[in-house]
Amino acid sequence: MSMAGNLRKVTSLGRAGGLRRVARLARRRPRVDLSHPARSPLGSSVVNCVTYRDGVRTPEGTGLVDAVRRVRKRGDGFVWLGLHEPTNEEFADIAELFDLHPLAVEDAVEAHQRPKLERYGDTLFAVFKTVCYVEHEELTATSEVVNTGEIMVFVGPDFVVTVRHGRHGSLGPLREELESDPEQLAKGPSAVLHAIADHVVDDFLTAIDEVQGDIDQAETAVFAEDGARLDPGRIYQLKRELLELKRAVVPLGRPLEELATRPVRVVAPEIRAYFRDVSDHLLRATEQIAAFDELLNSILQAHLAQVTVAQNEDMRKITAWAAIVAVPTMVCGVYGMNFEHMPELGWRYGYALVIGLITVACAVLYRGFRRNGWL
Repeated sequence: MSMAGNLRKVTSLGRAGGLRRVARLARRRPRVDLSHPARSPLGSSVVNCVTYRDGVRTPEGTGLVDAVRRVRKRGDGFVWLGLHEPTNEEFADIAELFDLHPLAVEDAVEAHQRPKLERYGDTLFAVFKTVCYVEHEELTATSEVVNTGEIMVFVGPDFVVTVRHGRHGSLGPLREELESDPEQLAKGPSAVLHAIADHVVDDFLTAIDEVQGDIDQAETAVFAEDGARLDPGRIYQLKRELLELKRAVVPLGRPLEELATRPVRVVAPEIRAYFRDVSDHLLRATEQIAAFDELLNSILQAHLAQVTVAQNEDMRKITAWAAIVAVPTMVCGVYGMNFEHMPELGWRYGYALVIGLITVACAVLYRGFRRNGWL
């Protein structure tokens, strides 16, 4: 069945029954993201395939090959093909159709790449790390704070191929937003590349704002009355998740700078100004992450200082009580020596005097330690 037929099949599903059926299909095929109506529920890696001319979506054709052939025959417009976690077999024909470089194809299929920008002839290959904040009721030492995925983008003179990895970062809403602005979409494939970069960076900023809330909670907990009892694993977990976020954000700076400042064959000159705006937003995200890292270091140091102070207070209390107990221990130790000739042994009031002396000495020591804050 063709891709268009699959999409029509999804559209024809009834509202209540259709949603239940899509949900069941999603459980059977966890690889497919159904976060947008354009997602294929039949397990195919093809998410969508649309032809645009003058910024407007053209009627559905019979398949990808025919769509590419029509675009190249007319000499205007472009094809946007969206894929989700394709296999080597599924991507082989697509790579041959668009003459994609084998190294870029391998990166797109295998994933786990660093954000980068590479040129292969007339084709531009960009890798973006996507970030999604993971909601949690309470931050623990094992809480997942951010979840990352990847979007690979092949941009040519008359095509855009997007390959998405992960359960988030759906491009369906982005496609609809672009289609609502035909003037921007008419600028060609580079407009799609800019929209994806802008979408990814906006997600960075959203995740950073959410992480800031977790950091604020950790900071409040540290400086609370019982802050010394806070589990430091929560702070370390935030630092680990912040490092994951940093790996997605910081390496993207150089590719965006190159797109914003250097002429690239498949990037329209008027689009470079838009990339400069995205680069500015990314710089803000990078600075916030650096500030968060320093703040977490300060929070951790403050927590360790609180623990040290609490331990010192405990040691002072133990020392004070040890000094108080030492008085009766010493006196009783002296009179515990069984010598025959010892003073006050035969005195009638000797026992009462010794007990009174011990009580007074202990009271004086207790009052002194209390006044100095040791007890």
